[in-house]
Formats: sequence, C-alpha cells, structure tokens
Amino acid sequence: MIRLTEKIKPTKIFMGEKDFQQLLLVKQFIENNFKSKVISCKTIRDDNKLALSSRNLLLNKKNLTKAGRVSRNLINFKKRFSNKMISKRLILEKKVELEKNYNIDIEYLEMRDKKNLSISKKVNSSKIFIAYYLDKIRLIDNF
Repeated sequence: MIRLTEKIKPTKIFMGEKDFQQLLLVKQFIENNFKSKVISCKTIRDDNKLALSSRNLLLNKKNLTKAGRVSRNLINFKKRFSNKMISKRLILEKKVELEKNYNIDIEYLEMRDKKNLSISKKVNSSKIFIAYYLDKIRLIDNF
C-alpha cells in the first residue's frame, strides 16, 4: 500500500471497517506520512448480520448460519448496554457463553476504544472485537 500511495498520490483512500484495528493503524500511518486522507467505510453485512468476507466462502451453510448468530448475539449484547459500561467480567462471561452455545474457539473478545484501541468499558466510544475459529476457519469482526 505504501508503494501504491507513493506512486499515485491519492487525495483519498477508502478502507472498510471489517478489520478496524488494521484500518486505524493504516490510517494513522498514511495520514502522518502522505497527503492522503483515509476514509473509513462501514462493514457490509448479509441478512444474518455476518460481515461479508471472502473467508465466508470457506464455510458450509450450517457454519454460515452459526457465524451470523454469533454476530447478531454480539450486536444485541452491545445494544443492551448503550450509554453504559461493560465490565471485563461481563465480556469474559459473554466469551464463555458464545464458546459454549456456538461451539466456537474464541481467540479474543475485547472492547476497545475506537480512537486508540486501548481496553475500554465505555460502550458508546468503543467497539467490541472478536476473533474466533469455526471449524478451523478464523473469522474476525467488530461491533
């Protein structure tokens, strides 16, 4: 991306929020080193609320449905606490619940500040990040 930015010198670069951590780091780097502005674009989701990704092609129908349920579960979890705080204990309980109910192996489930990715408890200024394995396929998302 650096070479491409150096060559074409874009004024704007559009990136999706699907991998929000990567977006934030790339945005900071590009905007500090080039005269380009990085514009973040919302994650596109299917009817099940699963983020669209080429990795979804690796999932069978049953696991696509399961991944959509995980997404909806986390979307609803965050909505329940809007304008409030979510403790580390609640995040840990949600992790255990998701692993048990959906038979998934969660690599991480964290709530982090949207601006600096520090661990946070404040729902409105944060995103919930998850990385998990569903039949050896690693999926990531944020809400």
